[in-house]
Amino acid sequence: MLGRHETREAAFQALFALNANPEADRDAVYTAVLPEDETPSPYLQTLVTGVLDNQTALDSEITSRLKAGWQLSRLSKPALIVLRLGLYEIQYETDLPDRVAINEAIELAKKYDDDQGAKFVNGILAHYVKSAD
Repeated sequence: MLGRHETREAAFQALFALNANPEADRDAVYTAVLPEDETPSPYLQTLVTGVLDNQTALDSEITSRLKAGWQLSRLSKPALIVLRLGLYEIQYETDLPDRVAINEAIELAKKYDDDQGAKFVNGILAHYVKSAD
């Protein structure tokens, strides 16, 4: 069974694949991103379904925190997907401390984007948390 960090990473990979091919079969995507003989955990399914079901609202929140003149299309795909995942956890996973969601998002951005992407993700999510308080 995967830990929470590995589950988030699998969720990121699944969301990235589904972003590239929205018509893809989710079970096939889960199989592709999980280690052999690993089944999708309820948390993985919650993250993927939650982000996809709330994507319009998440994108609206992200857009509202971008600098003037910036649009979602200007963001790298990894940064955008990490932001959606992190913001979903902050908004909907109430048992998870905000700082944990932000730190996990930063770690994913460091792995799948670059240092600038990680700083950007940190800034957007921290701004959201600060303004929500």
